[in-house]
Amino acid sequence: MRTQPEYIIRQLEIHNSRINKEQILEAAVEEGLDEFFEGLRMCLDNLYTFGVKQVPTKDKAEGQGLSWTNFVELADSLYRRKLTGHDARDAIQLAMDVATQGQWNDWYRRILIKDLRCGVSEKTVNKVLKGKTIASVPVFECMLAHDGANYEKKITGKKLLEPKLDGVRAITVVDYESKTVTMYTRNGKVLENFAHITSYLEGYIEEIGRSMVFDGEVVSNSFQDLMKQVHRKSNVQAQDARLCLFDAVPLVEFKAGKSVMGQRRRSNLLKNWSNIFSDSNCIEIIPQIEVNLDEFLGEIEYKDYNKKMVAEGFEGIMIKDPDAKYECKRSVSWLKQKPFIEVSLSITSVEEGTGRNVGRLGALVCEGVDDDKTICVNVGSGFSDGDRDSYWQERDTVVGQVVEVRADAVTQNQDGTYSLRFPRFLRFRGFKAGEKI
Repeated sequence: MRTQPEYIIRQLEIHNSRINKEQILEAAVEEGLDEFFEGLRMCLDNLYTFGVKQVPTKDKAEGQGLSWTNFVELADSLYRRKLTGHDARDAIQLAMDVATQGQWNDWYRRILIKDLRCGVSEKTVNKVLKGKTIASVPVFECMLAHDGANYEKKITGKKLLEPKLDGVRAITVVDYESKTVTMYTRNGKVLENFAHITSYLEGYIEEIGRSMVFDGEVVSNSFQDLMKQVHRKSNVQAQDARLCLFDAVPLVEFKAGKSVMGQRRRSNLLKNWSNIFSDSNCIEIIPQIEVNLDEFLGEIEYKDYNKKMVAEGFEGIMIKDPDAKYECKRSVSWLKQKPFIEVSLSITSVEEGTGRNVGRLGALVCEGVDDDKTICVNVGSGFSDGDRDSYWQERDTVVGQVVEVRADAVTQNQDGTYSLRFPRFLRFRGFKAGEKI
């Protein structure tokens, strides 16, 4: 008798060891349980959604059993949105009534809620399936930028420039076939709290005309307020959030991991939709300029643009290769150029670290006034292991010293004081290189 999927899921739940989980999955491969791995793909593929938020558990044991074929038919109808609303609810209820209790609660239901609840990710499954004939789980990835400070030699020739936004990355999938719009984080987690944006785009699916992925960031009047709303479960207040788009890729190419069109063509494609979204206060197309950094005028334009974007409150600028393809990975074709601030603060106390930093410095607690703003911040990065050991041993001497702290920006706390975004220890003021504290 073939091992049932729900039994495998229970075994994966019981064993916390990664090695044990891999062994359990290896055994399923050896047994040829293709349907089990098909279910894993349906559950772990972030782009395969069912459009249902509540899926009931089965309390009663009776049920003759639901065949895998019938479940796949249900799942496909939900995925393609042939079943929605009450029809979806009734179909799920019927399937649950037919299924056995263990089959439903430990297998079919977990697929529909997109949560196996057994500590197995697509990374684990794909490691086991590497080199096997069973298809792997699609991994959700988007294009990411490198820090321009590390690739200065790449900042030459013709480049497209645009402001670097201070928001939450949002990969918005417009599925023409299912007539749905879903927003994801850069890691594939569904963003559910921006319904006013997805509802607006759903009204323009026919005008868009095909399945597309719009890449951008959700921004708000306040970055801190936005972050509070992103994953809130109740009392969501995100109506002022808007989606700022800087790229567009056909869904089939996004799934393939690489576009056919270059950056300039994709940017022009996105501009073509600006008229469609012209009546919207929740969708914005990010403007770009093109410069030639091999020319003197281009260098001036580049520097002026950088200063202008910072003055207007942006994080910095993005520098993009006009001919580069969209690739679902980190690429030097996109470079981010961010300004930073440096402030001098006094150390008021030191905190011991946790984990691998137990028994040595975790963070410097710093305070000071900069530009008439009272700043209070814990600085926990920018230290070598040797720094953490020596500063902790000499902590009584450290307190009272003045340090230079580098950060992305000053942020305001609820009590009226100010903090720093991504603070990093830079140096002690007045100390010579190598001088002991």
